[in-house]
Amino acid sequence: MTNSKLFEKILIATDVSEKNKSAVEAAIKIACACGSTVYAIYVMDESLMKSAIEVSIAGNLYKRIRKEEEEAVNWVKETAQGVNLETFILSGRPARAITEFAEQKEVDLIVVGTQGKSGIGRFLLGSLADEVIRTAGCPVPTIKSRK
Repeated sequence: MTNSKLFEKILIATDVSEKNKSAVEAAIKIACACGSTVYAIYVMDESLMKSAIEVSIAGNLYKRIRKEEEEAVNWVKETAQGVNLETFILSGRPARAITEFAEQKEVDLIVVGTQGKSGIGRFLLGSLADEVIRTAGCPVPTIKSRK
């Protein structure tokens, strides 16, 4: 009989938003219960850099993004005490980077945050969670942010 965990590898795509904090906390609870390894990734959306035309704007935006990356990863590290945690900073299209990373690492579960928008708001803004759900090769629970 093999010793199989329900979820051996859990992926959390993190940022510093409130919608994401609830997802991180939920993923850490699942990881604690299952004895899982957690991969926390921050994806720098390269389309933001491409749209920053002026060099000074691009430089300032890059610095802000690097600061946010550091804050996000450090917050996850503080929250995930006692959990086997690995952090990564990637760049690319966020949903694609998340699902490709999950595939490469053979992740069993991707936990994402959502603000629970519906209707025209969701249509206009798009939804990272929706795209990840549609393209991931594993379960993707969404955690609605607490208000």
